[in-house]
Amino acid sequence: DSRLGGHIVQGHVDGIARVKSNEPGEKWNKFVVEVPQLLTKYIVNQGSIALDGVSLTVGEIDDTKSEITVWLIPETLEKTNLSEKSAGDILNIEVDVLAKYVERLLNRTQGENT
Repeated sequence: DSRLGGHIVQGHVDGIARVKSNEPGEKWNKFVVEVPQLLTKYIVNQGSIALDGVSLTVGEIDDTKSEITVWLIPETLEKTNLSEKSAGDILNIEVDVLAKYVERLLNRTQGENT
């Protein structure tokens, strides 16, 4: 199957995030992460983010705390080491490259019109 499953993960680290909590649930873990304030503009609810190279979907965003919540499904818990992460642990974060392209295009367009 040649379809794109997930989002484009380039492996370029945009910053460092910190685990706030990793709470096991019946079907999935609630994984709350504090992200750098400068990167929050690239993160949207139901958008994509990579934490330690793992492509994940953002479930919730709290801009006031610079926190995101992702839900770690059984497949992710089984195939990655994210289930072992706990409060205080450091993660590499990569935001969606498409968001960065859009920002650059908008900045260039606005610059040409001024």
